[in-house]
Amino acid sequence: MSYFLPEGELINTEENQLYINNPDKLREAMSKRRILEARAETCDREHNLHLRLGDMNAVIPREEGAVGIREGTVRDIAIISRVNRPVCFVVTDITEDGDGEPLAVLSRAQAQRICCENYIDTLIAGDVIDAKVSRLETFGVFADIGCGIAALMPIDTISVSRIEHPRERFTAGMNIKAVIKSIDGGRISLSHKELLGTWEQNAARFSQGETVTGIVRSVESYGSFVELAPNLAGLAETRDGITEGMRVSVYIKSIIERKMKIKLIIIDAFDDREPPKTPEYFISSGHIDRFVYSPEECPRLIMTEFE
Repeated sequence: MSYFLPEGELINTEENQLYINNPDKLREAMSKRRILEARAETCDREHNLHLRLGDMNAVIPREEGAVGIREGTVRDIAIISRVNRPVCFVVTDITEDGDGEPLAVLSRAQAQRICCENYIDTLIAGDVIDAKVSRLETFGVFADIGCGIAALMPIDTISVSRIEHPRERFTAGMNIKAVIKSIDGGRISLSHKELLGTWEQNAARFSQGETVTGIVRSVESYGSFVELAPNLAGLAETRDGITEGMRVSVYIKSIIERKMKIKLIIIDAFDDREPPKTPEYFISSGHIDRFVYSPEECPRLIMTEFE
């Protein structure tokens, strides 16, 4: 098992529970610098995180709450926001509190440094990795790529079909796949659309003459672009009362591979909005050097190269 996963992925595993509920195993974990997880219960006025490991109290001192806190490059919200959430840590000491009771001293920052040294620093552009959505912004998504370390996925890399806000694709806490788009001075940028399949792969799931469900992504004077899948959209004929974000049923009039065009007719429209579903991936592991979205016979070339 890899221990360099997004926070929350280890906490309920049998192995993790064995360590955090047994004082002898905690001492073993301390000697091996093993990364464990538990839920942060409170954050005191000095911004120290308090946890409970079986029958033992535990604390993550403020300066050990995250890489960058000690240096002042990361704000304390990175600690405060962990209350009632899983946090990763290594055990740095087992001592006694003011009442003489056992107290485990933990470091999330050290766990993050171990994760960087043994995993994140080894990644290169094109690597496909596990991630967990931690925050949605208008410009993109921040995703945990290991031990609470965040990377940005810009909105234009989420899917080929354009969206107004990442909440149309993701929810906070959703487990996803991502591909390393670039690494610049330690800052990692993610992409997602290359994992969702080419035009041909997506179009192969539909047939002329079918009536299927889609989502209206834009309304123009000449028609409406309807998303059939995150990496596939078609143009529907103009119809009154259609607005962006509306769910519709569409008749597939034609599929023209050479032009990457799908012609649609809107049959019906619905006001209800469905929550995002976990993405379906054509690529879920390994490494990508080059992704070509457009069909070979199409004169328009759409591709991504990872360097």
